[in-house]
Order: sequence, then C-alpha cells, then structure tokens
Amino acid sequence: MGKGMRAGKKPSSGGSGGGAGGGQAGMQKQLQQMQAMQNKMEEVQDELNKREVEATAGGGAISVTVNGKKEIISIKIKPEVVDPSDVEMLQDLVMVAANEALRQMEEISQCEMGKITGGLSIPGLG
Repeated sequence: MGKGMRAGKKPSSGGSGGGAGGGQAGMQKQLQQMQAMQNKMEEVQDELNKREVEATAGGGAISVTVNGKKEIISIKIKPEVVDPSDVEMLQDLVMVAANEALRQMEEISQCEMGKITGGLSIPGLG
C-alpha cells in the first residue's frame, strides 16, 4: 500500500511542476484553436440557416419545407387529399411530413457541426 501511495504522488508532483513552464504557450494555442473553431462554427451555422429541406407524406400529397433555423417555411397540400370527413388523416400527414423535414435538417446540422468539432458534444449547438 505504501508503494502505491508513493507512486501516485510522484507523477502528480512532477506533472504539475513540468506543466507550469510550458503551460502559458499551450494555453494560448488552445485559446486560438477554440476561437478558430468558434468562427468556423458561426460560418457553418450561417450556411445552414440558408439551407432548406423538403419532406413529403402520403406519396407526395403533403409537402413540408423547413429552413436551417428549423422553421417551417412552406406546407403544400394537394387538393385530392383534403377530405372533410377525414380531417384526422390530413393532420397526421402534415405532422409526418413536418417531423421528417425537421429530422432531416437536424441530421444535416449535426453532420456539418460534427465536421468542425470532431464529434465533441457541445451544449447549445444545433
């Protein structure tokens, strides 16, 4: 047990002493890398905001388009799918198409951001 304690103390004291000399340069480099990553993420987010994705339901009877801000910007409904006696079906088709379009945009967003972050999960993204 005594050997384990000594072995545990030795690297930690040597590690903190050796890290202090090169720490400033390393920290500065990390800050620069983080700033560059943040700038790139902002550029990609701007590009994503301009993108649009369209999804359909009911064999194309319903079409929903969303933008990169995950806002629905267009809903198209073919007249033949509008049946006053079956409003529930129409609602379901709109919901399916909207959820699919939003899912696709989320996937695109995560993929593009993942290219920058290297797969790191950063809270607040997306």
